Formats: sequence, structure tokens, C-alpha cells
Amino acid sequence: MKLILRILLSALAVIILANVLPNVSVDTFMTAVIVAVVLSLLNILVKPILVILTLPVTIVTLGLFLLIINAIIILLADKLIDGFAVGNIWWALIFSLLLSFLQSIFFTLLKEDKS
Repeated sequence: MKLILRILLSALAVIILANVLPNVSVDTFMTAVIVAVVLSLLNILVKPILVILTLPVTIVTLGLFLLIINAIIILLADKLIDGFAVGNIWWALIFSLLLSFLQSIFFTLLKEDKS
């Protein structure tokens, strides 16, 4: 149940960012749900491979290259999903940063009190 709620909140964040950022567009809410699922799958499957392959660059840049890897994941999702479009790598970088910020805000709402 919590996984479905996380995906729906991620889709909501994608819709919000598509309305705020000029070079990011999502056709429907269902497309945003697909974007959320594909991004989570890409983060699970592709991101670790990219991190390992670019480990020397990541070490030299003190981890800042991970931002570029996140932008590449967003652009890959752009190529895989028809109703989702991102202008270029800079908009993907901004989208990635704002998406993680919004997701952290939304996911803190899901946390239950341990007391």
C-alpha cells in the first residue's frame, strides 16, 4: 500500500514540475504515473551500473557527477516514454533536483510517528 502511495506522490510531483518548468511536459496523470514507475526502475537497474562505470569521474568531482547521472536517467526516461518530454540535459538536471526535493517533502508526510 505504501509503495502505491509513493508512486502516486511521485507522479504528483512530476505533474507539478511539468507545470512549473517550461521545458518539461507530461501529457496526462497516467503518463506521470508511468514516469514515476520507469524512473524508479531505472534508478534500481541502470543507475548502479552508471555509477560504477563513472566512479573515477565521480571521485574526482567529489560526487557532483552523480547529478549528471541523475539527469541522464531523466533523459533516458524521456526517450522511453512517449507523453513525457524534457528539453535538454540542463532542464533534466533542474527537474531531477526539484523532483528529489518534492519527493522528500511528500515522503515525510507518509512517515508514521514511532511514539
